[in-house]
Parts: sequence; C-alpha cells; structure tokens
Amino acid sequence: MRFQRQSGCTFAIHSQFMATTKKRGVLLMNLGSPDSTEVKDVKRYLNEFLLDERVIDYPFIIRKPLVSGIIVPFRAPKSAEAYKTIWTAEGSPLIVLSKQLQAALQQQVEEPVELTMRYGNPSPEAAFGKLMERMPGLEEVIAIPLYPHYAMSSYETAVEYAKEVHEKNKYPFQLNFIKPYFDQPAYIGALADRIRPFLNQEYDHILFSYHGVPGRHLRKSDVTGKHCLKVNDCCNVPSPAHACCYRHQCFTTTRLVTEKLGIPAARFSLSFQSRLGKGWLEPFTDIRLEQMPKEGIRKLLILCPAFVSDCLETLEEINERGKETFMEAGGESYTMIPCLNTHPLWIQALSGWIHDAAAGSREMLLQ
Repeated sequence: MRFQRQSGCTFAIHSQFMATTKKRGVLLMNLGSPDSTEVKDVKRYLNEFLLDERVIDYPFIIRKPLVSGIIVPFRAPKSAEAYKTIWTAEGSPLIVLSKQLQAALQQQVEEPVELTMRYGNPSPEAAFGKLMERMPGLEEVIAIPLYPHYAMSSYETAVEYAKEVHEKNKYPFQLNFIKPYFDQPAYIGALADRIRPFLNQEYDHILFSYHGVPGRHLRKSDVTGKHCLKVNDCCNVPSPAHACCYRHQCFTTTRLVTEKLGIPAARFSLSFQSRLGKGWLEPFTDIRLEQMPKEGIRKLLILCPAFVSDCLETLEEINERGKETFMEAGGESYTMIPCLNTHPLWIQALSGWIHDAAAGSREMLLQ
C-alpha cells in the first residue's frame, strides 16, 4: 500500500484485492487520554496532542513556544481538574469505553482485535506487537479510525501516524484503513437507534454538537483548492472536496439521521464545540446554549456525533459545563444523549465492515 497526499487529504491506493485466506488482525484507533489526572500526566498528553502539526498547524518554530510555553502551562491544571470530574475507578472514560468496544467487537469477529491511541497509551507499536503475537504470520491489519468524519486533526493524523509507525518499523504485514463512515447506512442506523429512545420525552429542540476545527483546516484539506469556504453554500454544492470536508460531512450525518428519524427541520440544528482561537467553525455550541432559552428553546436534547466514545469533551464540556450554561440562561431540561460507545448496532456496523473488507470488498476501504 502506498499513500499520496493532495492538498492535505490522505488517500490509500490498494495494489490488489485482499485475499480471504490472509492472516488478519483488526486495529481500533482512538484519540487518547492522559495516564492519570495528575497535572504532570495531563501536561505530557497535551504537549503530544497540541504539538501535532495537524492539530495546531503553525510552523514548529511558532507552535513549540505557543504550546509548551503558553497553552499547556495555562490549560493543564484546568484540564486536570476537569478530568477529575469524569474519571472512573477504572480510569479515563475514553480508554475504558474503547476497551469495552474492543471486547464487544472481539465477540463478533474471528480476527484478533487490538486498540491503539493517537496520543498516549496504548501506542501503535504496542498494538501491532500484540496482533503479531496473537496471529503468527500476520499478513494484514484492518485499521478502523474511530472518527466518523474526515478532519486533519482526527482522522488524518491517526492514519498518517499509524502509517509512519508501520513504515518505520518495517512490519511485514499490509496496513489498510476503513474510510470515514459519516454517511454509511450502518453508522447512520446505529446513531439513529441511539437517539430514538430520547425522542419519547418532551423536548423543544435537538442540538447536534460537533467538535470544532479551524476553517483553514477545511481549506488545506480541499483537494480542489478552490471550493471549501470559497464557494457560496459550499457544503451543498457538489464537489470532490467533500470527500475530505469535515463541515460537509457533519451536515450530511445530521441530515441523514434526522431524515431517518423523521425530525422536522425546525426542531434540530448543528453547532461546533471546543474552539481554540479565532476562525473556527460556527455557530459555537457554548454561545448557542446561552441563546436558546431566550429563543423559547427550554427543553433540549444534545449529542456529539463526532465522537463514538464518551470522553472529556462530551462528559465534562457538554454534559456538565454545557448543562450549567443552558440552565443558567433559562433552560428547563437538558439531556445529553450518550455516544455510541458499545451500542449493539455500532458493534454490528464495525463487524460488518471488517467482514466485507476481509471478503475482498473495497467499498469501505480508504481509496
């Protein structure tokens, strides 16, 4: 497998179909978490995360002092306190839930399943090593980035990092990636089924809150170089750029899910959370949570479809601080719908994609 980059968007080009007789393993790839809530561990994690050139995409000579000298010293103590509010006896919710997903998926597939994080532990080297131990003569790894939508700072960096580790260590097996699945029927069906029970309660509105990214990331990922945030109503104008456009893919997921559930347009909207600096995608979730009660939206359902596992950004930022913001602004009820986590239809979707890839289908492989 070889890779080529076009305007920041990563493509995998497969030289042949995968034979069903290959010895395979499966790798689940998530974001990561600090090893503990101690400030030193949070600092280590934030430095690794924010120094990634696909997260803060300034030149290193600017990024290094900005991150290590300003952002991390300021944010680490606050983030450590935030982590303490959601930490469990087993550890970070993201790690715990990812391990539960790994175990549940292992019950559904024959191939050994291992877990890696883009930042922190377990590392790709550890995961690849375990797969080779569990499957002697390993010929191929089907890697699944646990990000439904393409973004430089999530899907792309996970793929590129795994590829770098694979090439650096000269592993003998082939490495293939499941493509973003923001519009795949199995994913949409699982997300809709997660939401459906909450529609039985009284509510005024549903807010789909996606993780924010800078607008410049969209422009860098635009394979045409002239569409994203440049064409009027760009996300609704057909373009090859949509294959790597995070904003378009968020809109598409929201549209498909609400259509499947029959939710009228007036009762849902979309926003972006976790902004850092200027020029990030709007509308901002925290601002919308302040505004909604004044607009007559006092009973709110909210979910975070950019994440498949609950984590700091869902449990603390949205379920705790977001609720506080909304209720203080005049809200009456606020319900966060959990991420997919280990929802049965989500496990079924993952196992189906693995089965299809192992059978030689290219439909779900990154092209």
